[in-house]
Amino acid sequence: MLKMMRQHAKYFYVLFFIVILSFLFWGVGTVDKTSSGGIVAEVGKHKITQEEYYRAYDNAFKFYKDLYKEKFDEEMQKKLKLKETVLDSLISNRVLLLAAAENGIKVTDEELNEAIINDPAFMKNGVFDNQFYQNILRLSRITPELYESMKRQELTATRMGRLIELAANPPVIDLGSASADEQTLKALKDAMLNDAKDKAIKAYINGYKKSLKIKEYPKLIS
Repeated sequence: MLKMMRQHAKYFYVLFFIVILSFLFWGVGTVDKTSSGGIVAEVGKHKITQEEYYRAYDNAFKFYKDLYKEKFDEEMQKKLKLKETVLDSLISNRVLLLAAAENGIKVTDEELNEAIINDPAFMKNGVFDNQFYQNILRLSRITPELYESMKRQELTATRMGRLIELAANPPVIDLGSASADEQTLKALKDAMLNDAKDKAIKAYINGYKKSLKIKEYPKLIS
């Protein structure tokens, strides 16, 4: 039973969050007019830089290192195809954000403000503290404008992903013959539902990619 649960555990949303962090200094809205030097991929007119890639890769590496501890050796990295997976996730997230823009999916200033003031990371005694918020960003060497741009992208892509999930037909999951306690069965069912949602989003992204000119430069990440 636990083996089945692990087999249905996907990493789209984990990598999505990791990739969103890489947009802190290189936003999806920027269009690089320089040559392809230092560019690991192009999605239409938008380019993904080596700096953005390595920021996302470092975040992913730290995540899996904390998750697997000493088991996260070179062999496991090869099995996970971490370098290729991070690049694919960067491209997929860029595609998702471009799809959201084309479909008119936007996050209003009010929605953005609501998300920030309700973020526990910026609260003191359960209440949003603006000075605390400013201090955290300052210590992270992030301006409020950059952070809010990143947060808007996160909310936009998340909204687009949920719309795709809603449009997909949820699978019928019958675990009646499975032998396990109620909590384990619920966890397995949730994992399988998340797997189905994950596949729906990936299918949408792969379909949308066909309308875009995408180039990859894998030698720059080898």
